Amino acid sequence: MYDVIIIGGGPAGLAAGIYASRARLKTVILEKLLPGGQAAVTDFIENYPGYPEGIRGPELTAKMQEQAEKFGCEIKSDEVVAVDVKAKQVTAASDVYEGKAFIIATGADPRNLNVSGEKDLTGRGISFCATCDGALFSGRTVAVVGGGDSAVKEALFLTKFAAKVYVIHRRRELRAEKIIQEKAFENAKIEFIWDAVVTEILGETRVQKVKVENVKTKEESELAVDGLFIYIGRVPNTSLFDVEKDNGYIVTDENMCTSVEGVFAAGDCRKKQHRQVATAVGDGAAAAMSAEEYIAGLE
Repeated sequence: MYDVIIIGGGPAGLAAGIYASRARLKTVILEKLLPGGQAAVTDFIENYPGYPEGIRGPELTAKMQEQAEKFGCEIKSDEVVAVDVKAKQVTAASDVYEGKAFIIATGADPRNLNVSGEKDLTGRGISFCATCDGALFSGRTVAVVGGGDSAVKEALFLTKFAAKVYVIHRRRELRAEKIIQEKAFENAKIEFIWDAVVTEILGETRVQKVKVENVKTKEESELAVDGLFIYIGRVPNTSLFDVEKDNGYIVTDENMCTSVEGVFAAGDCRKKQHRQVATAVGDGAAAAMSAEEYIAGLE
């Protein structure tokens, strides 16, 4: 029996583990892969407080893991296959875990293009976070895939650094808010490639080119780019949890409480406006403190 079971070992889960274990709660983090989440596969993070020179994603998350374990948090590699949120029971591939409180920190995965070169070059010029990686492309040429609010906002953000920003969209019209569209159309650094999809990403050690196909004419062309930012949506990893959701994202209050008593959510899996390492860590800290208060109430 654990006091706190944390499902997911990204920055939100690790921060929750630090806070819960420091509160002398018996805590376990269940993570099917290596701890760190998407931050662990981010090449370089320049906007995390306390690292003015920036830090590699794997190094930052390794420090978080070390800190959690220092305070007694257990971290187990085990894939969760079923969850009973009311009984506070987790069935994983190798064991069954019971706890007094749950913290869901399973994150959300960016939708992939599923084209040749994407897997090999992710983190080597392919990014899903302009805020994290935009400064790495100062004076260079980049492309953004997508036509929604996130894609166009991030394209505008990238113009602070890049010399040229292509926006590749499979339709002739954007889905972003009109005011955001207007700003993008007025920006001389942004060029739109309409009715187009990326069919292949080329480069030996880093992104060098993308192949683009016109969906109407089937005509193919190549764009020389140094970076590719993909914004075609996210998929929250929340299917196992019977709690209130909105478009798959878990609904919480400001204290990270879900619709089920004693169950909390933190990080990218919950419904919120901003998804950054720093905001995930804040969520994890708040969830752990709320869990501590909940358990104290039980006693």
